[in-house]
Amino acid sequence: MRPLLNTLYVLTPDVYIRKDGLNVVILREDKETFRIPIMNLESIVCFNYMGASPGVMKLCVDNHVALSFLTPHGQFIASISGPIRGNVLLRRVQYRVADDEGSAAHIASRFIAGKVYNGRAALSRFCRDHKPEGETLEELRRVLRELRKTVSDLPRLTSRDSIMGAEGNAARLYFGVFRHLILNDRFTFSERSKRPPKDEVNALLSFFYTLLASDVRSALETVGLDPYVGFLHSDRPGRPALALDLMEEMRVYLVDRFVLSLINNRQVAPWDFIVQGENGFLLKDEKRKELLTEWQKRKRTEITHPYLGEKMPIGLLPYIQATLLARYLRGEINDYPAFLMT
Repeated sequence: MRPLLNTLYVLTPDVYIRKDGLNVVILREDKETFRIPIMNLESIVCFNYMGASPGVMKLCVDNHVALSFLTPHGQFIASISGPIRGNVLLRRVQYRVADDEGSAAHIASRFIAGKVYNGRAALSRFCRDHKPEGETLEELRRVLRELRKTVSDLPRLTSRDSIMGAEGNAARLYFGVFRHLILNDRFTFSERSKRPPKDEVNALLSFFYTLLASDVRSALETVGLDPYVGFLHSDRPGRPALALDLMEEMRVYLVDRFVLSLINNRQVAPWDFIVQGENGFLLKDEKRKELLTEWQKRKRTEITHPYLGEKMPIGLLPYIQATLLARYLRGEINDYPAFLMT
């Protein structure tokens, strides 16, 4: 199994990234503030507009380090990719499957079944651990029943549109009771809102979903798949459709639980956000740095993968699932095993 390397998050707005030998160097007002050897990195994610030198871009490409640029709000701008890696035969299979409605729908149903199953597992765990009562308990039980039915129904759906409909309904059910999982009375949540995030909880979810999407896109490229040709999300220029597909089953386990932990353990507070009118809520820079450190710690937590039966840091989960998807497309395993929480 490959080692889990570091991700460098560049948050300071007025810094520039350049190359010095085999090192990535951060400059602020032409003064070096940080350096790290390229071999210690898996990816670089920039939340600023100053940019990076062509030299450091080539350094990243040569060493297979993903380099992505996002706005300070976490909206994707661009990524730097080198020559296409991986077996061209694998990508040809991927494209053929994506063009076949039945085959694409089957894989899509596996992604969404994993997502719905994991959402249901998180709600069930909350009920076991916190023993809600009264109307809250009844509402959670109703949603648990409906999500279980959705998981059962998904294998019989034969079109991507019907699967997207099932996913949308399941997401409304799940986020309709998400507020009950928030035990910190300083935070409120009524519904999922993306662009812009209309409250602090949505701002956290959107921020870490963006980081997860970047990790999944990088993992797909590493195993030789095209992250822009998906089986569920439609093709759109610049949209990493397959990354959005594959991350569905990991959202609850990697992001939702992490965000709830930050909130319920009071590691974040409403005053850690800036209200930006129509642009919604944005984490303050210092708190964002602190939470990214926690995110990196979280990625190093070890679990036993439910399908492989091997111990691994959860930060490798995107790579493992991308590898399993590639193996399925090559015909090495009988079906794609979505990641299911245990």
